[in-house]
Amino acid sequence: MEKLSYEIEINAEPEKVWSVLWGDITYRQWTTAFMEGSFYEGILEENSIVKFYDPKHNGMYSRVEKVVPNEEIKFLHLGEIYDGIEVARDWGDATETYFLEEVEDGTLLKAKIQTPAEFKDFFEEKFPKALAIIKHLSENQL
Repeated sequence: MEKLSYEIEINAEPEKVWSVLWGDITYRQWTTAFMEGSFYEGILEENSIVKFYDPKHNGMYSRVEKVVPNEEIKFLHLGEIYDGIEVARDWGDATETYFLEEVEDGTLLKAKIQTPAEFKDFFEEKFPKALAIIKHLSENQL
C-alpha cells in the first residue's frame, strides 16, 4: 500500500473550500483533472456509500468513514463499478482523506491517500492538478 500526501494553501475560508470540494457543479469541475465528466452520487454522512462515476457510469464506490463538515472527510474504497454494476475489490485499507485546516491566510487543504501501488503514478500525476483547480475555484468564485 502506497501512502501519498498532497497539500495546497488556499486564500479562502474552510467553508468555501468544502463547498468547492463537494458541491455538485464544482466537484465536476475539479475532478476533470482525473476524468472529464466525473460526478458522484450519495450523501456525505458517516457509514453511507458514495459512488464516484465517469460519464459512462464506470468508477468506484466507497464508504464514508468519517465526516466533520468543513474540516475532514475520509473515504474507504470498497470496489469498482462497471456499467453501473458494483464489483467488490480487496484493496485493504485503501482510503482517501481530505483535511481542511484554517490558517492565517485562509485554508490549508491536505489530501492523504492510501492506495495500491498500481495507482500511485496516476495520483502523482493527477492530484496536484486537481488541487490547483480547487484553489482556483475557491479563490475566484462568489
